[in-house]
Amino acid sequence: MALIVKSNIKKTVKELDKEDSVSSVAEEVGLTLERKVEEILKNAINRAKANGRRTIQARDL
Repeated sequence: MALIVKSNIKKTVKELDKEDSVSSVAEEVGLTLERKVEEILKNAINRAKANGRRTIQARDL
Protein backbone atom coordinates (compact mmCIF):
# COMPACT_ATOMS: atom_id res chain seq x y z
CA MET A 1 0.00 0.00 0.00
CA ALA A 2 1.39 3.40 -0.89
CA LEU A 3 -0.09 6.17 1.22
CA ILE A 4 3.02 8.31 1.25
CA VAL A 5 4.28 9.87 -1.97
CA LYS A 6 8.05 9.86 -1.59
CA SER A 7 8.58 12.85 -3.86
CA ASN A 8 6.44 14.95 -1.52
CA ILE A 9 8.43 14.17 1.64
CA LYS A 10 11.43 16.33 0.76
CA LYS A 11 9.15 19.12 -0.46
CA THR A 12 7.17 19.06 2.79
CA VAL A 13 10.32 18.97 4.92
CA LYS A 14 11.62 22.00 3.04
CA GLU A 15 8.35 23.87 3.64
CA LEU A 16 8.38 23.03 7.36
CA ASP A 17 12.09 23.80 7.87
CA LYS A 18 11.97 27.59 8.03
CA GLU A 19 15.67 27.78 8.91
CA ASP A 20 16.59 25.67 5.85
CA SER A 21 18.94 23.56 7.97
CA VAL A 22 17.86 20.12 6.65
CA SER A 23 19.05 19.52 3.09
CA SER A 24 18.13 15.89 2.47
CA VAL A 25 15.83 13.10 3.58
CA ALA A 26 17.01 9.50 3.98
CA GLU A 27 15.21 6.73 2.08
CA GLU A 28 14.06 5.00 5.26
CA VAL A 29 12.07 8.08 6.30
CA GLY A 30 9.44 7.25 3.68
CA LEU A 31 9.19 3.63 4.79
CA THR A 32 8.96 4.55 8.46
CA LEU A 33 6.41 7.26 7.77
CA GLU A 34 4.32 4.76 5.80
CA ARG A 35 4.35 2.31 8.73
CA LYS A 36 3.45 5.05 11.21
CA VAL A 37 0.47 6.19 9.12
CA GLU A 38 -0.74 2.59 8.82
CA GLU A 39 -0.47 2.19 12.61
CA ILE A 40 -2.46 5.39 13.18
CA LEU A 41 -5.17 4.22 10.77
CA LYS A 42 -5.37 0.76 12.37
CA ASN A 43 -5.88 2.39 15.77
CA ALA A 44 -8.55 4.67 14.30
CA ILE A 45 -10.36 1.68 12.79
CA ASN A 46 -10.38 -0.08 16.14
CA ARG A 47 -11.61 3.03 17.95
CA ALA A 48 -14.45 3.56 15.45
CA LYS A 49 -15.48 -0.11 15.79
CA ALA A 50 -15.36 0.11 19.59
CA ASN A 51 -17.72 3.07 19.40
CA GLY A 52 -20.14 1.21 17.13
CA ARG A 53 -19.35 3.31 14.06
CA ARG A 54 -18.42 2.34 10.52
CA THR A 55 -16.91 5.73 9.77
CA ILE A 56 -13.47 6.87 10.88
CA GLN A 57 -13.61 10.40 12.20
CA ALA A 58 -10.84 12.87 12.97
CA ARG A 59 -11.28 12.27 16.69
CA ASP A 60 -10.34 8.60 16.12
CA LEU A 61 -6.87 9.64 15.06
